[in-house]
Amino acid sequence: MKTKVGYFRWIICALLFAITAINYMDRQIIGLLKPELAEEFKWSEVDYSNIVAAFQIAYAIGSVLMGMLIDKIGVRWGMVTVAFFWSVATAVHGLVHPFDIWGLTITSAMGFMVARVGLGIFEGGNFPAAIRSVSTWFPRKEVALATGLFNTGSNIGAVVAPIIVPLLALQLGWRMSFVTLGIIGVAWIFFWLIFYTTPEKSKFISQAELDYIKKDPAGQGDTEQKKIPWISLLKYPQVRAFSVGMFMTSPIWWFYLFWMPSFLHAKFDMPVKDQTPLLATIYLMAGFGSVAGGWISSKLIAMGKSLNFSRKMGLFICALFVCPVFFAPLTSSPWVVAILVGFAGAAHQGYSANLYSVVGDVAPKNTIASITGLGTTCAAVGALVLSKCIGYILDATNNNYTLIFAFASMAYLLATALMHAISPRLPKMN
Repeated sequence: MKTKVGYFRWIICALLFAITAINYMDRQIIGLLKPELAEEFKWSEVDYSNIVAAFQIAYAIGSVLMGMLIDKIGVRWGMVTVAFFWSVATAVHGLVHPFDIWGLTITSAMGFMVARVGLGIFEGGNFPAAIRSVSTWFPRKEVALATGLFNTGSNIGAVVAPIIVPLLALQLGWRMSFVTLGIIGVAWIFFWLIFYTTPEKSKFISQAELDYIKKDPAGQGDTEQKKIPWISLLKYPQVRAFSVGMFMTSPIWWFYLFWMPSFLHAKFDMPVKDQTPLLATIYLMAGFGSVAGGWISSKLIAMGKSLNFSRKMGLFICALFVCPVFFAPLTSSPWVVAILVGFAGAAHQGYSANLYSVVGDVAPKNTIASITGLGTTCAAVGALVLSKCIGYILDATNNNYTLIFAFASMAYLLATALMHAISPRLPKMN
């Protein structure tokens, strides 16, 4: 079927995959260069935590603002805007110097905080733009699979960054490492402008593929339809269900990204340089899970099952696969930990593919980016809350991660139950 109707929509998916990988590399680079930066600028742990917090807060705010912007100006120029400005913000990291102005000393930590704020605000637009792009370019039955595919870019970015960033820093210095990644993001924009427009206006798509997309379109209607004010979105149970799902489950992924090296060091006394094979295994497994999770609900829809059943069954199956991560802090083998967390990461990414697809199922196209941005903001707020809780728990238990992994193992089942209670049928928004 795909051979007969054409494949250009998958090129759009490949572009989204690439920019999502770049997005994650840009946010990860400072963590990878932290030892060198902390030594050069004499940072304390408080300085670094403030830099990280600046990004998280800006990302939470930017997700809402950029989602609204993208629904306002459209995906083509919305993605150009956010990718350009976050790439510039990435490059600006390489220009940071302490300096004095008007009798005040601007420290390097302050400079990096400003750069991270710019990065966080505009990186918040990536997922709103990508989800709306998928809902525009794919028929409903392929949305979850396409979402899962482009979302694997986050895993590939997480794997590639620890490989290329140290090489860049060694050959070019840490300043040019930031500048180089910024240039890569700007270069991607040229390919986006060449290939991306709406299917109806594209010169690359065949009539058969256009008919295939329009036969079962995702989203409810076109941009000409009646607009829903942003402030009114939360009155819809579908939006509240999506936001709750994001708030409860996305922080678990941030936990794996930011705390796994510390856990492996605390549990097995393993230095970071020895953790690379384990972390790479986790992220690669997560990438496969993103595709598999999206395939589950797409397959159920193709079999004639309802959207409500297909999406929620996909969520439920992925939630079950997370549960064994409970045993990660109880095992004596670091490789068993990697496999358990890898399965949990894979299930998380599959869960996310289905969760993001719900937006395209129920929302008007001209609100998809706004709703996605709202959910991403809830995810960022949840990550901030969980990070603080993790800190208090580890201080109180002498670095015992058992309670944290216990919550991670059950959060998805609880989120699925709450989403079903809030919106039992996931009706289309009117």
